[in-house]
Amino acid sequence: MDRDVQPPEPAQQLLEVATEVVPDWLRRITVGAAAAAGFDAESVSPALESMVELESERLLGALSQLLATDVDDQRTNPLSLFRAAVAAPTAWLSAAGVPATRADRFTGDLFPDDTYGLGPATWSDIDPRLHEPGLIWGAWKAMTILRRRSDEGLR
Repeated sequence: MDRDVQPPEPAQQLLEVATEVVPDWLRRITVGAAAAAGFDAESVSPALESMVELESERLLGALSQLLATDVDDQRTNPLSLFRAAVAAPTAWLSAAGVPATRADRFTGDLFPDDTYGLGPATWSDIDPRLHEPGLIWGAWKAMTILRRRSDEGLR
């Protein structure tokens, strides 16, 4: 079977918007968690900016790689990459001495390493601008898989 080449539009749109919002999202969740605990994260701005820059680069690289991977070979999804990316802000907050908090037991049970409750549940939790591109990409991926299975006589 000749595999579809991922069209650039859904993946490219998701990656473009992610590139715009990732640094602000990482900064916002870190500063917000610190502020909620009475800690001024802005007072250590160089260390915060270094973490934001490094994690943004890592996350966007992983996202780019995932979106370039054929849908049948993908073993994760873009939102899961964002959820994993909270490890860097979590480590930064912990190293800065910010006491850990959990939003609720459900979050703690689902994401035990997210001790500050930073992980996004939806695209809009990252940034409202990601909502539509994230949904469009997910729909495109589902459609591609269903078409392939239909072509294979499996659906």
